[in-house]
Amino acid sequence: MSVSPVKRQKMESALDQLKHHTTVVADTGDFNAIDEYKPLDATTNPSLILAAAQMPAYQKLVDDAVAYGKKLGGSEEEQIKNASDKLFVLFGAEILKRIPGRVSTEVDARLSFDKEGMIQRARRLIDLYKEVGVGKDRILIKLSSTWEGIQAGRVLEAEYGIHCNMTLLFSFAQAVACAEAGVTLISPFVGRILDWYVANGDKKTYEPSEDPGVKSVTKIYNYYKKFGYKTIVMGASFRNTGQIKALTGCDYLTISPKLLAELSKEHVKLTPTLSVKEAQACDLEKMHLDEKAFRWHHNEDQMAVEKLSDGIRRFAADAVKLERMLKVEIMLLPCTA
Repeated sequence: MSVSPVKRQKMESALDQLKHHTTVVADTGDFNAIDEYKPLDATTNPSLILAAAQMPAYQKLVDDAVAYGKKLGGSEEEQIKNASDKLFVLFGAEILKRIPGRVSTEVDARLSFDKEGMIQRARRLIDLYKEVGVGKDRILIKLSSTWEGIQAGRVLEAEYGIHCNMTLLFSFAQAVACAEAGVTLISPFVGRILDWYVANGDKKTYEPSEDPGVKSVTKIYNYYKKFGYKTIVMGASFRNTGQIKALTGCDYLTISPKLLAELSKEHVKLTPTLSVKEAQACDLEKMHLDEKAFRWHHNEDQMAVEKLSDGIRRFAADAVKLERMLKVEIMLLPCTA
């Protein structure tokens, strides 16, 4: 049934309705998009920071990061690494001026199989935030959801009070291990799951309720709520608004500016599809995964294995591109006495 123009004007947009049931997070490093859509939280990653850092509007942040890396000195590699970390933090600090909640800042994907390396880099990022007056309560450190990443998250949460956002999450085994590790938040990737099934199966289109990415997040949400885990479920990596609307009621959803814009123009009634009450009534059984069981169950999910490794490679490649850009800037910056 079509909605009359008058009723459409009175009805809240799909985005505004979504905000009543789900915490909306902006998946961007672009301040203008954050100002426009007013999310509670924001997430960044190497790909988003690389894109934003190439915009003229953010050149000053790049300049400041490069100057910082140069000032600390050391080898060229150390200067680039310090400038890169500083750039992530400068973007995060600017974003936090525009949102009431938290920003997610990602640890280098090349450390995805190095538990101690991830812990060290996460603590370094928190120290850099402290230097610019931002407390760790407003930061989520993003870690790849490898076994090593999940265990790094366990240590950072329990021993250092550093809140973690486990990213590149595709399998149910990853979600279970993250819950058992007591991390603050997970980011299961909806769109990339769909991408894999479209590329590797006969079916090329899915109704939102049958979308394999939507079904994955729904199962994880139901499992967490049924067994009382406090870890927040934040659906991520959306390809269309249908996926988002099909997850109305999920704890958090992180959404790109393009899809935020589409939702703000839609005027259809949204009804929560996920709820704690329904989750508690589902027939899922509780699992415990040690390292051997985790690796086996994750390995059984071909999609998850392929998308996790692909995601790590992609984020690592963008981190390398960002470092190359910073290397050029460092070489151009004159030395100061």
